[in-house]
Amino acid sequence: MKTLVIIPTYDEINNIQKMIPAILESYPELNILIVDDNSPDGTADSVKSFSEKDKRVFLIKREGKLGLGTAYVEGFKFMLSNGYDAVIQMDADFSHDPKELAAFLETIKNYDLVIGSRYIEGVRVINWPIRRLLLSYFANLYTRIITGMPVKDATGGFKCFRREVLQSINLEKIHSNGYSFQIEMNYIAWKKKFKLVEIPITFVDRVHGTSKMSKKIVHEAITMVWKLRIKSIFGTLN
Repeated sequence: MKTLVIIPTYDEINNIQKMIPAILESYPELNILIVDDNSPDGTADSVKSFSEKDKRVFLIKREGKLGLGTAYVEGFKFMLSNGYDAVIQMDADFSHDPKELAAFLETIKNYDLVIGSRYIEGVRVINWPIRRLLLSYFANLYTRIITGMPVKDATGGFKCFRREVLQSINLEKIHSNGYSFQIEMNYIAWKKKFKLVEIPITFVDRVHGTSKMSKKIVHEAITMVWKLRIKSIFGTLN
């Protein structure tokens, strides 16, 4: 399957200079798209230098800090327009281990959406403060209860979609960001009867750079689950 890896960035120059070679050296068949939100640290310039040397690397540089969800939507549109069969989304900061890409590439052969899960085989999270771990765990429990979606890690960002899933979704109507974006995409795919599966991953907190987590992202996710359920009830879901 022709597969694209999408990595959104904002001030990730130190991480992306290591991430791109790590992926390409282990998976020469993959292409990489970096969607950069005009990083002040020169992330986009660094990616551009990679793309000039290697045709497997692409860059979309946006005008400002527009958010994770919209970055992925732009990446999905690029994927659909350029004939890819599948797309993997992952973080730039090595919290998602490139070594685990192999499991996604194998599993997507038999499923429509593969979700990397921190919670299906115990708790597979390293170096998170207990407060953040509990917030994430119970946010996922809350999501599962309100939506009824049988996914233990609905807020995780390490995932792989077949193109058929993204083709079925009106991407112009996706405006959520952060956790809520992950929940919304999973929920729509589930409601459209696509085959979802979770595979275990180990999440390691970033070493370089700063987290993009905020109270706004958490609040958006809390309200999103109710919006999705109500839209589903009234038949107005994407």
